[in-house]
Amino acid sequence: MTTSYPVISVAELAESPAVSPLLDATAGLVEPVVIVDLDDADPELAQRAAERVADLDRVLVGRAHQQVDDGLYSLTSALDLTYVAVDSPPHRSLVGVVDVDAAVESFVDVADRLPQSTLVAAQVVRASESLTVPAAVDVESFGYSTLQGGDEYRRWLEERQAKSREPRRQEFADDPVLIERVDDILRLTLNRPTRRNAYSAEIRDALVDALRIPLLDSSIQRIVLDGAGPSFCAGGDLDEFGHMPDAVTAHFIRTRGGAARLMGRLADRIEVRLHGHCVGAGIEIPAFAGRVVAEPDTVIRLPEVSMGLIPGAGGTVSVPRRIGRWRALHLFVTGAPLNAEQALAWGLVDEVG
Repeated sequence: MTTSYPVISVAELAESPAVSPLLDATAGLVEPVVIVDLDDADPELAQRAAERVADLDRVLVGRAHQQVDDGLYSLTSALDLTYVAVDSPPHRSLVGVVDVDAAVESFVDVADRLPQSTLVAAQVVRASESLTVPAAVDVESFGYSTLQGGDEYRRWLEERQAKSREPRRQEFADDPVLIERVDDILRLTLNRPTRRNAYSAEIRDALVDALRIPLLDSSIQRIVLDGAGPSFCAGGDLDEFGHMPDAVTAHFIRTRGGAARLMGRLADRIEVRLHGHCVGAGIEIPAFAGRVVAEPDTVIRLPEVSMGLIPGAGGTVSVPRRIGRWRALHLFVTGAPLNAEQALAWGLVDEVG
């Protein structure tokens, strides 16, 4: 393994190892990731080590080249995630991979390039784990706003603007969200298929308006949300990035003007049907639903950390509540694609078919 990041044992963690300050003299982040070696770990030390996790103030990534003894689950639950060489690990804090060292290297590589967004992603999912949905959505937005003022997002935005053409100015004749009611079922369809239903302000506002209908009409027993065209939703409309109003207004738009809180309130009545690419908001919003059905061609990805951000449509709330904060952080930081069968195995979707 070639990583230069600190690697400590469970015994060392239990003794509160000395590590360098998180910030250097210029307020840069110093080694925001620490690797915890779980091979041949003593389960009797696991609880004491778990109690020391917060002292390190880093992203703590466990690695195990063999099955993790269930006596270590108190520790893996305290860590931010653990990579283990097992196909289907039995605990949500574990991410099963073919090559543990390669998986750790991939995570660390992102942390090297994007330490701010990596650390904020871990902090947000930890902080919001026990909060209500509305409070957790607020915490996500605070973190998102913080990163929008950082160098990592600025660099991504400058690179994108340098490569992009003039914004597309398409005129659409149809409604951005189709609404159809049959008896007690309300069907909502994202309706910008030529843009793969990119989550623009137009679609967001139309979806929010549509979701308010069942809040006012209790006779609607079931809501079905799907998308027209080849993909359910290919994520945020990149043409709109960098055109936000002031940060405070943007925060209130994300939280009070977004779909996340409404989806949380209506979860028991909502079924979302996924297909094709479900990127960023295209999985963050569906994950709030009480039932999620995915077509076999569904591919899920959360790329926001690669942009110097974190999920901003509710994903740091909805995704961890389905699959645990550990596997969610893996998806957030690495941006790794998840197919329908793996999403089913993890609980991110409820049915494939």
